[in-house]
Amino acid sequence: MENKGLYPLRFKPIFKPRIWGGNKLRQRLNKNIPKNISNCGESWEVSAVGDNISVIANGFLEGNNLEELVEIYMGDLVGNSVYEKFGIELPLLVKFIDASDNLSIQVHPNDELARERHHAYGKTEMWYVIDADPGAKIITGFNRDVTREEYLESLSTGKLTDLLNVETALAGDVYYIPAGRVHAIGRGVLLLEIQQTSDITYRIYDWDRLDETGKPRELHTSLALDAIDFSKVSNPKRNITESLNTPIELASCPYFTVNKLTLTQPLKRDYFMIDSFVLYICLAGDVLVNYPNGKEKIATGETMLIPAEIKNISLQPVSTCTIIEVFVG
Repeated sequence: MENKGLYPLRFKPIFKPRIWGGNKLRQRLNKNIPKNISNCGESWEVSAVGDNISVIANGFLEGNNLEELVEIYMGDLVGNSVYEKFGIELPLLVKFIDASDNLSIQVHPNDELARERHHAYGKTEMWYVIDADPGAKIITGFNRDVTREEYLESLSTGKLTDLLNVETALAGDVYYIPAGRVHAIGRGVLLLEIQQTSDITYRIYDWDRLDETGKPRELHTSLALDAIDFSKVSNPKRNITESLNTPIELASCPYFTVNKLTLTQPLKRDYFMIDSFVLYICLAGDVLVNYPNGKEKIATGETMLIPAEIKNISLQPVSTCTIIEVFVG
């Protein structure tokens, strides 16, 4: 691979059939999903997970995967501090999720527990609701402080949902889901998920659903027990004040910072103060991404990585557009 200058990178989505998947990834986000994939529940936009390493879809680096690129470009691509901490593994996983049925109620371990059990990172994540059918629900955390004994009793008697905090999902909602928080995406929700690079999920309850072989899917009751935060959830939904042509912070934690940009006019972004790659996820409209050596266009449903060495960007909306901006730190 010739070591030329870096440029904004687009990726080939990784499509995942799921028992609860639907058709909104095609219909709403223009995903070109192969016909042999039915019930497509997830489109992994940027991934460094195991056998699911994202492949570049544009420019002279097309066909190379992210791991190969980080190995060559190191801090120039991901940021020096990110490279020092994570090596060739990009620390974020970005997905679109289409739930035409309820996802399982689940929990993810934190870094310490995941390292001890799986030699992996934990999974803190956030959700941005793109679309939701009327009455669609999000489960996030407990509706009161709960003891382990109460939790196990509710699980054994089929009354777990009585203890859970249930929210009505609306387009534009933002949920921050730290590791340890019990959660589930309800039927009718299409969302963007930004998370740590981890694929560790403990399934707690699966609505008595059977898989394609007619058997219940595996539950991880004992593994989940030590991962769960049993305290009452407070402020499960982030309060966001909408504003045009200026970044709006949706979430900020040690793993990621996420901003929303709704643009009707060009906007300059200066990244000199961050030592990280930047991700743009386009949720609506088209936008030209101008950088010192050229320009790239992203459209609804596409994701782009801005290498850390590119510090000046001008975003030029072709029409009114909505972009989610993500970086580490």
